[in-house]
Amino acid sequence: MNIEELRAYCILKKGVTEEFPFDDVTLVFKVMGKMFALTGLDNDEQTMNLKCEPEYAIELREEFSDDIFPGYHMNKQHWNTVHYSGELKDSFAKKLVDHSYELVVSGLTKKLKEELKQL
Repeated sequence: MNIEELRAYCILKKGVTEEFPFDDVTLVFKVMGKMFALTGLDNDEQTMNLKCEPEYAIELREEFSDDIFPGYHMNKQHWNTVHYSGELKDSFAKKLVDHSYELVVSGLTKKLKEELKQL
C-alpha cells in the first residue's frame, strides 16, 4: 500500500476528515474530530500511527516485530506505529486502520455517535 491508497481508504470512512494540525507534513485522519490515524508525508519509510486496544497492540508488536512498533510520539500503550509498505499485506494494514477507527468511534460520546449515524 502507498500513501495515496492509505489516504483513499481512510477518507472513505463515515465522518472522517483529514487535517494538518501539527505541521505541514503530518497528515492526520479524524472521525468526528477524534484522531484515529496519522502519517508523515516526508518519511521514506511509509508508516502510520494507529490507535489500538492495549493487549492487541502488544500481540501485534510481538507477531510483526519488523513492521509494528510502539507508537512514535504517542501513548505507547494505546498506539502502534505500523510500517504499511513493508511486509504486511494491504488487507491486514486496512484491518488495523478499521480497528483504530472502530476503537475511536466506540469511545465517542452518545451525541457524537448519533451525529455519525446521521451522516
